[in-house]
Amino acid sequence: MSKIHFKTKLFKIDSWTVLLLPKDASEKLPSRGMTMVSGTINSFRFKTVLEPDGRASHWFRVDKNLQESSHSKAGETVELVIEPTKEWVEPDIPEDMKKALNSSQKAKALYEDITPAARWDWLRWVRAVKTTQTREKHLDVMLDKLNRGMRRPCCFNRSLCSEPYVSKNWVLLTPTVN
Repeated sequence: MSKIHFKTKLFKIDSWTVLLLPKDASEKLPSRGMTMVSGTINSFRFKTVLEPDGRASHWFRVDKNLQESSHSKAGETVELVIEPTKEWVEPDIPEDMKKALNSSQKAKALYEDITPAARWDWLRWVRAVKTTQTREKHLDVMLDKLNRGMRRPCCFNRSLCSEPYVSKNWVLLTPTVN
């Protein structure tokens, strides 16, 4: 696949700075779902997971380190060159998910054996809930499925936004410049 070149503005959603891919750039990706890319932002090399926005495009969080390294901030236009890669970065696993996995050697062993992309699927499935009670249920179901040898969660739409901090009803909130 060839490199995708575009310019876009960084936006804020609550306290996060996000980069929303233009539709024409997103359409060049191999999937409407989560996609790993490597590339440059303002000539600074990076690798990240593009999350689906629930509207057939993609986005990612531009954390403080990436903003500093790329000399960018919310409200500014940045230049990107990206390309999909099969080499996934490991997801940051939240403490409650670590605790659940540590409670079952069998589930933890399978989790450690699956691909990083599959671990991202489990993370997205666990976090994509509104309440603590539902999240706890997802953790219990995750353990049960892993203990039964299931390598990925099933039955969720991978093209919807699963980050509850910046989404509502599986769709990325409207970004602002502040």
